Amino acid sequence: MADPSPLLPVSNSLESNYSPVPEGAVSAGCPATHLRRSKKVLIAVFSGLFVVSLILATINNNNGARHVQYHSQEDEDASLATPKEMAKPETLSPAGSRGVSAGVSEKANVNLKGAQVKDYPWNNSMLSWQRTAFHFQPEDNWMNGPLYYKGWYHFFYQYNPHAAVWGDIVWGHAVSKDLIHWLHLPLAMVADKWYDKNGVWTGSATILPDGKIVMLYTGSTNESVQVQNLAYPADHDDPLLLKWVKYSGNPVLVPPPGIGAKDFRDPTTAWKTSEGRWRIIIGSKINKTGIALVYDTEDFINYELLSGILHGVPKTGMWECVDFYPVSKTGQNGLDTSVNGPQVKHVIKTSLDDDRHDYYALGTYADKVGKWYPDNPEIDVGIGMRYDYGIFYASKTFYDQSKGRRVLWGWIGESDSEVADVKKGWASLQGIPRTVVLDTKTGSNLLQWPVEEVEGLRLKGKNFNDIEVKAGSVVPLELDGATQLDIVAEFELDRKAIERTAESNVEFSCSTNGGASHRGALGPFGLLVLADDDLSEYTPVYFFVAKGNNGSLKTFFCTDQSRSSVANDVRKEIYGSYVPVLEGEKLSVRILVDHSIIESFAQGGRTCITSRVYPTTAIYGAARLFLFNNATEAGVTSSLKIWNMNSAFIRPYSNEQQ
Repeated sequence: MADPSPLLPVSNSLESNYSPVPEGAVSAGCPATHLRRSKKVLIAVFSGLFVVSLILATINNNNGARHVQYHSQEDEDASLATPKEMAKPETLSPAGSRGVSAGVSEKANVNLKGAQVKDYPWNNSMLSWQRTAFHFQPEDNWMNGPLYYKGWYHFFYQYNPHAAVWGDIVWGHAVSKDLIHWLHLPLAMVADKWYDKNGVWTGSATILPDGKIVMLYTGSTNESVQVQNLAYPADHDDPLLLKWVKYSGNPVLVPPPGIGAKDFRDPTTAWKTSEGRWRIIIGSKINKTGIALVYDTEDFINYELLSGILHGVPKTGMWECVDFYPVSKTGQNGLDTSVNGPQVKHVIKTSLDDDRHDYYALGTYADKVGKWYPDNPEIDVGIGMRYDYGIFYASKTFYDQSKGRRVLWGWIGESDSEVADVKKGWASLQGIPRTVVLDTKTGSNLLQWPVEEVEGLRLKGKNFNDIEVKAGSVVPLELDGATQLDIVAEFELDRKAIERTAESNVEFSCSTNGGASHRGALGPFGLLVLADDDLSEYTPVYFFVAKGNNGSLKTFFCTDQSRSSVANDVRKEIYGSYVPVLEGEKLSVRILVDHSIIESFAQGGRTCITSRVYPTTAIYGAARLFLFNNATEAGVTSSLKIWNMNSAFIRPYSNEQQ
């Protein structure tokens, strides 16, 4: 039975502004989207006084800052009516291709250098090896707001229950006591209403002061209009949250004037304002300017759109899966989303639909006006730092009140072909959850690190101390196995070689300088993971140090997939970026290897790279690990601690389990 009082006290409810066209109806000459406004707006339309909202993007060249101004004329009476029950939903049919605006976008077949490549002859042994051992993924098929409640971590994820490709998106649900071992639960929500018929997309949970939960999520309507919907647990006393109820007055938010029907998605977790109201942001765009719309609410049913935007950046395109949270300037604990004050910075993060990467920036949040200002406009959100420089998208954080930490989770897609996904029967997974804190040493970036619980999977460890790796050499590391590893490594360059290396103004880039085969005086050097004995397949994870004209050293952290597989139908990108290294610090990296996924964290998590690789021979017992140094001048000394990793226990749900 549904909770009769699921939300905060409600004064007036919002009548849906969206009226669906009945299925099968043809409206010649009419727009595909029909929006039903309140009476006051209709009168304004008929009298010719309705003004379409305008968004003006202006770039202020003072100090290089970029600013976006949002001007909106709002319907003052958008929440006058009483909600009414929706019509019984029609029978659903399988969803077709919906393109990049359809939630977390579908994957096309791999296309390399403008030509479609032939499928590699993958066999069952190769494909079976690719499935990970300690990363969360569904039992089969295709997947994409985490929550801690009554002793359980809950994970809700976008999932196709019918095939290992994009489509028919519903919400899967799993729970865990430790973020590592998982119990699959029945589907949390399915696409069974007109307002989410084309997909139950990204959402976020908010825990209210009385301990109850509200969930806002984006639904794609029967006309593919993106709307925001409200859901809540049927029984708040159930720690597993097995049953969910969709609010009868859904949708609670529709695209405002001036916003495209397919450019309004992914509400955040709500936070409290200084005036005691709840506030959320929703991703959108105007032309090519990505923006975050700001809404205030007291009951999660009635909403007020603020006259400005939280923030926007020109030429970044659609902002999806937006996130907004505080980090402490002084401590290493996470903060509740509502915390604000002089000892806090605020992070805004967006997933850019145009390039499929997650960007973040640090700045200051002005609560009274609902705006955020970047610390450094040159590295504003969408044009500067990324959570991860590899395959990592649609990420979301949540505050783990049980351990006082903020936890980040990202979706890891595939970089093989859709044909291979269908053959193996599953596609994509979640990265290992990461804690997120401000790097108090630099003050200019975040630190991401695997949650401590993953260390419980460590088996026998092996130390390698002070191994000298001469320039141009490869050193094998003898292990019992190399497909499930936790590696912690430090590197020291020969100081004399650094001193005698000539200064240079040549720019370096991981992605454009030839990968690990490009030799410089001070790099590359690092590890070859998932390699075979004759090095026909290997994936270098490495550092490259450049010496500038003024004698300063600049360090880059990279992963090179170009030789990760002999297969021709997989993407083989070279990822990476600059990593800050402070005076007196050794170069350090932690690498989690779990079959086809490699997650790497340099300098305590200042720069992170996630890769998907698909070797054909460097699998099972044939996988090896090597140290390498492809520098022309400098020798390297390395010390490592390496653990083989156990598998996580991820089990299906049965009615007997509670």
